[in-house]
Amino acid sequence: MANPFRGFRVVNAISFQNVSKWYGEVVALNKVDFTIGTGITGLLGPNGAGKSTIMNICTGQARPSQGTAQVLGESTWCNYNLLRRIGLCPERENYYDDMTGYEFVYWLTRCAGLPANAARKATLESLDRVGMTARMGDPISRYSRGMRQRVKLAQSFAHGPDVLFLDEPMTGLDPVGRSAVFELIRALGKEGKTVIVSSHVLYEIENVTRTIVLINKGRVLAHGDVHEVRALIDAHPHSVTVRCGQPRKLASALVNSPHVVNVEFEEDGAGVTIHTRNANTFYDEANALLADPAFAVESMHSPDDNLQAVFEYLVR
Repeated sequence: MANPFRGFRVVNAISFQNVSKWYGEVVALNKVDFTIGTGITGLLGPNGAGKSTIMNICTGQARPSQGTAQVLGESTWCNYNLLRRIGLCPERENYYDDMTGYEFVYWLTRCAGLPANAARKATLESLDRVGMTARMGDPISRYSRGMRQRVKLAQSFAHGPDVLFLDEPMTGLDPVGRSAVFELIRALGKEGKTVIVSSHVLYEIENVTRTIVLINKGRVLAHGDVHEVRALIDAHPHSVTVRCGQPRKLASALVNSPHVVNVEFEEDGAGVTIHTRNANTFYDEANALLADPAFAVESMHSPDDNLQAVFEYLVR
């Protein structure tokens, strides 16, 4: 059956405006605001932060107690036509163990509105993308945890949704499986889908995107590119580590800059860490300086330009 909404573009795929959700006296979300466009966005936060509640609202499983939540410009609550354009890989597992992996994906794809022939084709293609073709005829009861996770991922995108919600998608996967799923998520983002990846593991988010919505205790602490988020933290100096042949000469050249707070030498004596409150200006000055071959620069990196640093700064 043709989807009447297919091809209709909405600038903000997901929009939360002053959204709160409470269960009795327990507040799961507290006046949450954010918008998300196409591409991959990481929904990051510790366990119990409110990530799953956001997922539940976006996929029509929960209704906001307050505020407006929209996906593709519409409310998801009881909006069955819209829900056909959404894919979900939930954190929880709920299978009929005597079902095969193929049957599991096929019937959920049929429930999403695809006719039989299209559902069969989509099921085979999605199972192939997650590496489950060889075992798709086996009962799910015989699958390892990682295999069950891959089948769960396959059903989330088999019907060709515009927006994908992946709740802790790496659960149960071995290192090889994680690498394959990282690659799959990046590919789905490049295909023009909106992909929301929820995780409490910083490494997982950092492997697929630099765009984050950071949640803690039901509130949004930060939203945007991780570099932009890090730049907002003015109370904490930005650290840049340079390894070179002349670290003391480099430190002397930089220490008097008005943007530099202090410098520290690495324990092995082959590098220096500079702390600055104006990272952009510092990089402009440092790049010109480090072009001088006399410093024999080997590398320059910032330990603060990662999600671990952002998370620790904002959640502490």
